[in-house]
Amino acid sequence: MGTYFREPVETLERSDLDALIEERIHYTVRYANDHSPFYRHWFREHRIDPATIRTHEDLAGLPIIGGADIRANQPPNRKDFGFLSAAPDDIFTIHETSGTSGTPKSFFLAWQEWERLAEKYARIFVSQGFGRGDRMVICASYGMNVGANTMTLAARDIGMTIIPTGKCTFPLRTITNYRPTGIVGSVFKLIRLARQMKAEGMKPEESGVKRLVVGGEAFADESRAYLAGLWGCEVFNTYGSTEGTMCGECSARQGLHVPEDLVHMDLYDPDKKGFVKDGECGRIVLTTLLPVGAKCGMLLINYDTDDTTVVTSRDRCACGRTHMRIYTPQREAETFWARGTPMNRVDVERGVFQPGNMEYLTGEYEAFLYAGDDREKTVMRVSMEAEDPKTCDRDLVAENFKKSFFAMKPRLRQQEEEGLFTIDFNFVLPRGLELSSLPGRPKRFVDRR
Repeated sequence: MGTYFREPVETLERSDLDALIEERIHYTVRYANDHSPFYRHWFREHRIDPATIRTHEDLAGLPIIGGADIRANQPPNRKDFGFLSAAPDDIFTIHETSGTSGTPKSFFLAWQEWERLAEKYARIFVSQGFGRGDRMVICASYGMNVGANTMTLAARDIGMTIIPTGKCTFPLRTITNYRPTGIVGSVFKLIRLARQMKAEGMKPEESGVKRLVVGGEAFADESRAYLAGLWGCEVFNTYGSTEGTMCGECSARQGLHVPEDLVHMDLYDPDKKGFVKDGECGRIVLTTLLPVGAKCGMLLINYDTDDTTVVTSRDRCACGRTHMRIYTPQREAETFWARGTPMNRVDVERGVFQPGNMEYLTGEYEAFLYAGDDREKTVMRVSMEAEDPKTCDRDLVAENFKKSFFAMKPRLRQQEEEGLFTIDFNFVLPRGLELSSLPGRPKRFVDRR
């Protein structure tokens, strides 16, 4: 049994948790009808009586919306914000998504929502062993995204000290002077930070950092293991979004816990047009869950996030928590198909970070898919940074990569044998990748067919 931020809720028996969820489903739907112009119209359009939506099954029977619906109901497509669900003077902050997939989506947060968002992260941090007296460096940007501010509020609630650098390129005196016990950042930012420390004669494993928290993108178990070895400490996984999905691993590291009392998550198969069973992969469809009497600046019902995952368990975890656990979500935009087989950026990353490879590589990589000359063939070109491309054992790296990649994609191995799928490898000096010259979050896997 571990420690908890809100033990009575985090350890609720499944029947009691389900009852609480259904109470909040009923209130949330009623609140949406009363306060959200979009949902008031949506209910009428689809001939839905909000009073009849009370259970998980009722919720699953409602239509699914997506990011296009949010964009269609905000400027410049209309004069006002159709998803706004509280009075303007109740709104504490206004946010936008990054807009990498189109026009940024606007989000409105009342102060009560900030408190609920902070609780989600507070539960995660406590489940990972953080508490009063810890000092955490936040390497997530403070701005229109909610992540960094949410973690900062969560730290206040559990008595942690925050060092709000906002990025991983902070001066190393931050480590030596303030002795943080935890750092939040992406896998690659934390790898680069460790390399910088070593270059200046510092040992990351002797820095006093006890835990690393990785978020912002999915990653392979192999890159986690490499990062843990660099720092000599535990590495925990988290997943979050502006839409309100904030999940995280506990000390047991057997999947990411979903705060089921605060956000409802279903998994949907758009091809089958239905929700999937536990253990099957599907797209994350979320619904804001409001405590009875609560306000919400912008709620979402049956919102398709375009991220995919698998529900791994609803049983009580080794940590004592009863909220369901999911596999690390992956972005569908980073998944491409070749001859009937899907492949994700994480599949590429897994091949790069094979243990034998890291004697030669920095971990930085990018991959592109190209069509062959006859259009029937697919070529995947994988470029990797090598400490020294001249001395890199290229055959070993290629062999390790292929062994890992094809173990997960046996149909593509057959396609390779038939000459229909090929992996080409390219080795470059540090900062020799295309992504090194691009601003913002790099796209490491791109389809150029």
